[in-house]
Amino acid sequence: MFVEEIFGDYAAFAPIIIMLISALILPAVHFAGKRHTVTWAVALVFAVVSMAVNAYMLVDGFTGTTLGVYEYDAYTGVMLLLFQIVLFLAILVSNASTETTRLHVGAYYALLTGATTGMMFVAGSSDLLTIFVGVELTSISSYALVTMKRNDSRAAEAGVKYVIVGGLSTALTIYGISMIYGLTGTTDIAAIAASTAIDGMNWILAIGLVCMVAGYGFKIAAVPFHMWAPDVYEGASSPVSLFLATGSKKMGLSVFFQIFLVLFVAGSSLSAICGEEVQYLFAIIAAFTMTVGNVVAIAQNNIKRMLAYSSIAQAGYILIVMAVMTDYALASGMFHMFTHVFMKGGAFLIVGALICAGLGEKISDYKGLAKRSPFLAAAMLLFLFSLAGIPPLAGFTSKFFLFSSALGGVDGLTSQWVWLAFIAILNSAISLYYYARVVKAMYIEKGESTEKIKIPAVFTVAIVICVVFVIVLGVYPQLIFDYCETAAAALLL
Repeated sequence: MFVEEIFGDYAAFAPIIIMLISALILPAVHFAGKRHTVTWAVALVFAVVSMAVNAYMLVDGFTGTTLGVYEYDAYTGVMLLLFQIVLFLAILVSNASTETTRLHVGAYYALLTGATTGMMFVAGSSDLLTIFVGVELTSISSYALVTMKRNDSRAAEAGVKYVIVGGLSTALTIYGISMIYGLTGTTDIAAIAASTAIDGMNWILAIGLVCMVAGYGFKIAAVPFHMWAPDVYEGASSPVSLFLATGSKKMGLSVFFQIFLVLFVAGSSLSAICGEEVQYLFAIIAAFTMTVGNVVAIAQNNIKRMLAYSSIAQAGYILIVMAVMTDYALASGMFHMFTHVFMKGGAFLIVGALICAGLGEKISDYKGLAKRSPFLAAAMLLFLFSLAGIPPLAGFTSKFFLFSSALGGVDGLTSQWVWLAFIAILNSAISLYYYARVVKAMYIEKGESTEKIKIPAVFTVAIVICVVFVIVLGVYPQLIFDYCETAAAALLL
């Protein structure tokens, strides 16, 4: 395999090494060329190369461990691919976006790739400390990205709130890790599982786990740790909002999978001792998260804030995985994470494109959009209906898999989580109401202007990519779902 020939003992790190090189050289590239387009092109090339290398490793079935704390397997490869797709979409439109800074171009792309490097490092980590380091690399980069929107008080306010909340979540997380380390003498997740298999649950372990749930709950904007998300998504530029909503949040969910599913499912006696209680805890968090996200989204008039609360609700759906704790649920959750990238990412791309064309961010600004830009209106309708779960789009298929996992999935009907599946279905129906508000504005209400809207070509390309995948994954989910099943089995083996 050529990856092993080139990278040797560090072959498992190959996609990360490429991304890290990109983050390190991009400021120098911009300093030497002084042109936004050159820096953008270099960042895009590195993102594509890293994605291609990872795809090759994933399809080839490569597995390997580096330094004893990072393992590349099917799960790692699938999660890396998700993060790389998010980065590709964010970089692709950044050169044409009027919201991105023109003062610190090299730093902007370095922060994007640096944040992605952190996500990728988290995906393959098997130790609490290495996961923590990866999460913090992403978080610190994200704080800077949010505040880089020029001359915008909302961005400055959002950045301050993000830093404060992020600092609190970091403190809770490191306190939880310290409690677990003090009890078990290790931060290796598999070793912690083995230790608890002997000693069982006690109050020190319980406090440590609760602190980690709260700390990483901030990262995924789970209720009641969600209040920062709407302000941050509204204040940041659209490419950064896309990146945070579809990438950073998925990293947080990956952390939940890698820590808590391994501790309570993969070979640990904790499942027998307190597994059901933990499952109900996550089920309650999931139910409140999806309900609060959808209900509060109804009252939003700013489309970025509406999409932010929608993202909170989507995190609630994916947290069903943590309640059900089966291979099928994990595979379904990972598949929904992929479809969410294209659905929510596409919606943010349209918002960014319309901002470039001079439209505002209020839903009322979208009145008459169907006449001014039939393509953008049709694409937005597609993305919103997919998010609501309308067949035969990708959102319907992934929700069908995810919600059915709460009913027993491939193992048949079970009554334990029927109530959670019912709440999820009810919330999907609620979400259709506020998505329909945008569709009504675009297709039924008349706008003040009938002038045709022109958007940059790269936005059109990125939106078309998302449209294609929303349709294809809806009718042919095996394109991704088969890999998700393999990944789930690899993590929970």
